[in-house]
Amino acid sequence: MILCVAEKPTVGQYIASVLGATTKHDGYMEGNGYFVSWTFGHLCGLKDPHEYIDTWKQWNLSALPMIPDRFGIKLMQDKGIQKQFNILKSLMSQVTEVINCGDAGQEGELIQRWVYQQAGCKVPVRRLWVSSLTEEAIREGFKNLKDQSEYQKLYEAGLMRAIGDWLLGMNATRAYTIRYARGTGKDRQVLSIGRVQTPTLALIVRRQWEIEHFVPRTYWELKTKYRDTLFSAQLPAEEDEYAITSLEQGQALVDAIQNQPLTITSVEKKKGTEYAPRLFDLTSLQVECNKKFSFSADETLKLIQSLYEKRVTTYPRVDTTFLPDDIYPKVPATLAGIKDFYPQVTPLLPLKRMAVRVQVHCLNRRKYLITARLRTTMLSFLRGNGRTT
Repeated sequence: MILCVAEKPTVGQYIASVLGATTKHDGYMEGNGYFVSWTFGHLCGLKDPHEYIDTWKQWNLSALPMIPDRFGIKLMQDKGIQKQFNILKSLMSQVTEVINCGDAGQEGELIQRWVYQQAGCKVPVRRLWVSSLTEEAIREGFKNLKDQSEYQKLYEAGLMRAIGDWLLGMNATRAYTIRYARGTGKDRQVLSIGRVQTPTLALIVRRQWEIEHFVPRTYWELKTKYRDTLFSAQLPAEEDEYAITSLEQGQALVDAIQNQPLTITSVEKKKGTEYAPRLFDLTSLQVECNKKFSFSADETLKLIQSLYEKRVTTYPRVDTTFLPDDIYPKVPATLAGIKDFYPQVTPLLPLKRMAVRVQVHCLNRRKYLITARLRTTMLSFLRGNGRTT
């Protein structure tokens, strides 16, 4: 038997349906020589400080910095997580091979590796790497499984990020809380410090300070219209002595040049190239959804993750704006699927895949830049009526 471990139940069920594992059990599917199970995101995490050294349980400046000799992992203290972990551990003892079907990214690799380590997995592990959950993508991925060792650097990168977050978060939070927090004992306010949250909070605070200390200034601009073209005077506004800060100053400039000839001394032409807009990565999608729908970053992430699990979008938790090569043959079917919601794609549907002139530049077998009429047209209306990845 072979055990496939996905990152979420819905993803596991899609993979099970493709593999023919249709018999349902508590926490996994079985059939056609496969067990297909799943995690619930992070089943395991790094240990807390006091689990390394007992004296680290007390918050004292003298104990900082806390740097364990060797970092360890633990199972999360949640009954549902512990139950699913025990199911996975039991299945691993019954199989000859495990296939890591975690999300195709650094975090997905780390989540799976920690589970295998905590469960004491002794059998070989291979990696399924797919960025979409279509049946074709899953089947193609299973034809091209790779040994887990080929993703060792990816795992190590995720591990170093987790350790870095632990070192910064645990030490800095305790240091700032002890030094600056109000209250004492259990009533002490905890000042949480983190790699992402603290710089983000600093940006918000800085911007709020700028808003509160903004001093509005009234100024005038000098313009004239000639042959239906509006000309603006270029005054160095950063120098107060030249900025038009009063109506009288502006009127004096007008009086000085009134009835004077207008001379065009130079004309400059520039040739520019406008490329088709790229697809969304997660950050740009979160920004756009906040602008158009006032969604928070977390709301957008949950929505796009749900769409991915429903096989509507590609894997969202990556910073690339390029599609994987297995997606291109599916573009006509994708357009046909959204024509009822976006009638603007209807003129494109008669076009055959070979007839759509798409110029694809291979960047590194993972990233492709599309410059095509199809993509330009598609994105142009999606920008106005709602967009997708």
